[in-house]
Amino acid sequence: MPTRLSSVVIDSADPPTLARWWAAALGWELSYESQDESCVEPRSGEPGIELTFVPVNDPRVLKNRIHLDLRSSTLAEQDELIQRLMAAGATEADIGQGDVPWAVLADPEGNEFCILEPRPEYAATGPLAAIVVDAVDPAAMARFWTHAAGWQLREHEGMYDLVPPGGVGPLLEFLPTKEPHTVKNRIHLDVAPFLDDDQATEVNRLLELGAAPTDVGQSAAGHITWVVLSDPEENEFCVLSAR
Repeated sequence: MPTRLSSVVIDSADPPTLARWWAAALGWELSYESQDESCVEPRSGEPGIELTFVPVNDPRVLKNRIHLDLRSSTLAEQDELIQRLMAAGATEADIGQGDVPWAVLADPEGNEFCILEPRPEYAATGPLAAIVVDAVDPAAMARFWTHAAGWQLREHEGMYDLVPPGGVGPLLEFLPTKEPHTVKNRIHLDVAPFLDDDQATEVNRLLELGAAPTDVGQSAAGHITWVVLSDPEENEFCVLSAR
């Protein structure tokens, strides 16, 4: 069986603090906390995907190529969420969006995210509407990631997104950009083989589909249980051990 999308990993100067902020923003639970790794997960029975926060010393220098979109069900709820998160430390962000019906904010460490106006396509996602990936070639990236994430490809009105198994949970969306990947992403995706599958076999499968081996410094960390690759547009991602 293929790998499946396991988590969204966010580099952070202070993982526990940023994890607590995002837990409160989404109404999720802090499932694990340490200086080396802090994790946020949906409450039991709710749709979503794990957010994992890991420590880095590198400063943020460019707009993130991967960001999160938050859902609202009414315009009043959208406004309440904007005001609540800004009161908690979010700031307005200008990434050239112009006059749009959604709000672009940044979390306390400067990671951009959007609070969307009500849209019917996010009715079953939970509070996290989408994981959004900038792509020079959205169609090609969506085709690669349907194999890496194990999610179903959906094309509509010239847009490409992936729908999680069962159709419940955040979408994985690919939006067009003219800017190529130039620096290590501060937000990346982790995928994992199923428990009875072999990690090395799945790594080789992804390499054959267009991934490439990538060194982001993990070689200096000693023994690790994951493999770092990059997708066809050089976005780093990890293949975890089978689970």
